[in-house]
Amino acid sequence: MTDNKLPRPEFTTHEEVMFFDTDCGAVVHNIAYLRMIETCRTKLAASMGLSLTKMAETNLFPVVTRTEIDYRRPAKLGDQLEIHGWLEKLSRARFWCAFTLRRVGSDDDLITCRQSLAMVQMPAGTPQRLPTDWAGRWELSERY
Repeated sequence: MTDNKLPRPEFTTHEEVMFFDTDCGAVVHNIAYLRMIETCRTKLAASMGLSLTKMAETNLFPVVTRTEIDYRRPAKLGDQLEIHGWLEKLSRARFWCAFTLRRVGSDDDLITCRQSLAMVQMPAGTPQRLPTDWAGRWELSERY
């Protein structure tokens, strides 16, 4: 980490696989993983200064423009899951967040995911540049 930069923003959430997350074989639906990732991403955004309240006040929202996800192993009914997200990369108009989803106490990734986001001013839907202070705020050397 450089002297004047903060550590990269990271956030971890926890989920228990519920019945509504699974199919008839008690395996998690692919869309349920995205809901879990979205919860983590929302908390991560808040740690970066984009709380739900602030977004509602400013009508400036981070919008997912791309999702890359690898389903490595299935989670099952009753599993305790840990979803870890972090800011991976910044450009002038987009930022990338990455995620791993694991069973609590395991080092094996069930899911790995990477998402690209852009800032959009609503209601017009106009793309905006990222906040100017973001570029120098965080240390973003390769982590994974």
